[in-house]
Amino acid sequence: MPFIPHTEDDIEEMLAAIGVDNIDALFDEIPDELRCGELDAIPPGMSEMELSRLMQARARADGQPLCFIGAGAYDHHIPAAVWELTTRGEFYTAYTPYQAEASQGTLQLLYEYQSMMTALTGMDVSNASLYDGASALAEAVLMAVRANRKSKSKRVLVPRNLHPVYRKVAHTIVRNQQIELVEVAYDSGSGGIDRADLDRYRGEDYAALIIPQPNFFGVLEAVDELTDWAHANGMLAIAVVNPLAMAVLKPAGEWGEQGADICCGEGQPLGAPLASGGPYFGFLCSTQKLVRQMPGRIIGKTVDLDGKPGYALTLQAREQHIRRSKATSNICTNQGLMVTAATIHMSLMGSEGLQRVAAASHANSDKLTHALTSLPGVESLFDGPVFHERVVRLPIAANKALRALAAHNVLGGFDLSDDYPELGDAILVCATELRSEDDIESYRSKLERVIASQVETPCQLKPDW
Repeated sequence: MPFIPHTEDDIEEMLAAIGVDNIDALFDEIPDELRCGELDAIPPGMSEMELSRLMQARARADGQPLCFIGAGAYDHHIPAAVWELTTRGEFYTAYTPYQAEASQGTLQLLYEYQSMMTALTGMDVSNASLYDGASALAEAVLMAVRANRKSKSKRVLVPRNLHPVYRKVAHTIVRNQQIELVEVAYDSGSGGIDRADLDRYRGEDYAALIIPQPNFFGVLEAVDELTDWAHANGMLAIAVVNPLAMAVLKPAGEWGEQGADICCGEGQPLGAPLASGGPYFGFLCSTQKLVRQMPGRIIGKTVDLDGKPGYALTLQAREQHIRRSKATSNICTNQGLMVTAATIHMSLMGSEGLQRVAAASHANSDKLTHALTSLPGVESLFDGPVFHERVVRLPIAANKALRALAAHNVLGGFDLSDDYPELGDAILVCATELRSEDDIESYRSKLERVIASQVETPCQLKPDW
């Protein structure tokens, strides 16, 4: 957005109105020893042309690396129309629609977004988004503990094959409310939730079971069985899903006999670009009976006295509306700009377009796995069905391999050795619909050279004289 600084005359006029001679006088209460002095290392201001030239040069220096990283943020094609429309002034500067009569455009867009998300997830209701997927999971946990009146334990079962960042964020947010996240192991063969370990909690008091689909390893879970298991043991079922996967897989609202109770996740695959970690948005959907436990706001559609359609804030039980400690959440806003992009993206793609993207991404991930495992010492882990990404183990240190690939403009995957050291030198790789066969072959050939350069050859022993 354009920014026009104040002129010297503007500054003098404002200082005169305040009654001081200069800006320093506004801060005279700060002791001299606490002042940083002149900022000599900061260069003088540039003209617009000079600044544009500098930023373009830096962008070219970064290069255009091939991205094979998934792990919750994916390099998908975004139609040009998405951000051309999203960055129009009426969307770009839109604020909270408190006054319905002045915010019909924003309210209608959020209503359309909610409608699309409920159709995609198979749930009854959706809110108008949250900060990101990790905080959406934390809100789902808080929501489940409040909603499950049968449970008194404030404990939730969390699979270890759930995104490690999601687990950490959820723990940080819910721990001060004395909610315990109890870890469930994954099966070393399939990569899915270990049913034997899960059955240890059968009949015990837990508020909810979290079910990822797919899980962090890209493995598809037996969601019908897991959802029914949760309900049979008095727990709510919280689905954590990739929204793109919902275009080709059974939606969360249809899992098992009753469907998941809450569905959340990261909306980045729906029109948000890779941008150094964000901004993205979290989505949260639920069944109708849990709607009053849902944080954030819900937009409703009605008609006015003349019979014309209109939109209004139907539910917004948040802390600034007097509720304070009784509020469902401390979240004060939704990611309106990202939701605008997602709504336009979904409307342009349609259900068939999303299905094609999901199918192409799955096919490319298959091709990538076959290409990489053709190299000596590279093996695919887990034999369960997968979507979108795979875990492969390398014959060399994963961190060194990824650094070497990055030096050759290939972002080769996510290093799993810190979060899952038991997997050895394993990486999580992903190939979306944007990756061509040439891209995949380029990755394979460069990894082959990296492995060859780092594998140590056995020392030739001298004969014993």
